[in-house]
Amino acid sequence: ARWEITAERTDPDRPDAAPERVQLTAGFVFSCSGYYRYDHGYQPDFPGMDDFAGEIVHPQHWPADLDYAGKQVVVIGSGATAVTLVPSMADPGDGSGAEHVTMLQRSPSYVVSMPAKNPLARLLQRLLPTRLSGPIVKWMNALGSQGFFQLSQRFPGFVKKLLRKRLEGLLPEGYDIDTHFTPSYDPWDQRVCLVPDGDLFRAIRDGSVSVVTDHIDTFTETGIRLQSGRELAADVIVTATGLELLFIGGIEASVDGEPVDIASKLTYKGMMLEGVPNLALAIGYTNASWTLKCDLTCDYITRMLNHMHDSGLRQATPVNADSSVTPAPLLGLSSGYIQRAADRFPKQGSRMPWQVHQSYLRDYRALKRSDVTDGVMVFSNPASTAAAEVEPATLAS
Repeated sequence: ARWEITAERTDPDRPDAAPERVQLTAGFVFSCSGYYRYDHGYQPDFPGMDDFAGEIVHPQHWPADLDYAGKQVVVIGSGATAVTLVPSMADPGDGSGAEHVTMLQRSPSYVVSMPAKNPLARLLQRLLPTRLSGPIVKWMNALGSQGFFQLSQRFPGFVKKLLRKRLEGLLPEGYDIDTHFTPSYDPWDQRVCLVPDGDLFRAIRDGSVSVVTDHIDTFTETGIRLQSGRELAADVIVTATGLELLFIGGIEASVDGEPVDIASKLTYKGMMLEGVPNLALAIGYTNASWTLKCDLTCDYITRMLNHMHDSGLRQATPVNADSSVTPAPLLGLSSGYIQRAADRFPKQGSRMPWQVHQSYLRDYRALKRSDVTDGVMVFSNPASTAAAEVEPATLAS
């Protein structure tokens, strides 16, 4: 197996110059590009945007010289970007922040306050050597996040009550939690947002931040008019309206001259594509630390490459011979940015090894403790004469 890669290289000192096209050859390709699009985010075309006299900023194109000190700021959105930006832009009391920040959301998200630094983890790191404290803290965090996810899936009503109870202690007395912090969906149907040390709730309590839940009617010269008729004055509007997903960085792949239809493929253990040889993917968890799954993936791929080297094999291809395996969405969340890209992503299957667990414990058993020769991964060593007659696999970025 041989990949021929066509890439474009830009000169950081000459950003306006045409990129240089380069050709690379590889026996194995490991895509570690994540699944977000980095050149632009999701930007709805709101009515009246051209009428607004102030600045409109998307977080993925943040101007280095943006000055919002002493100004009225409206941040549109309710996801992780919004709940991170809003308290960071609020005035800390020295006049360096905005006069007021309004988080304008169409609908609320689940928001949970967590300590920025886990006190138990810090204690263990002080008392134990790194070789002991590291694994303990890793497993403690992994089990904690997975436990909360499983609890949310099995007992959503209980978790809703638990989250609301915590909010009551963080927000001002009488605050309208139902309107601004109670989503219509269950916890972990979409991602749960974490705020470090309750900074968002602290800013709401001191009055430097307010939350408005409404729909946008139109932008105006001086701000935003809502469907309720209310108008929000703004000097700066930040559209934290979401991300765009892009699988393996938008690379176009072909095998033996045939383009790979990525959306029609199943993922093998969440790390390779059905029928595509010698191409691995690092895709993390949607409900826990991203690198937990990437760590397991790297370990598995390393063992597989060592097996190929020791056995004199050059090609590894996941092959689905089970016609009863049915496809399902790869990322099992209902978030808008995930649903917008679902038809451009590969699928997961209804059973192993095509199923994606979103569970570190199950993946630890399936990847860390499993044999790479499982009968589904087909190892081969194409004859050199045959390889010369067949067009190599290609990647174009």
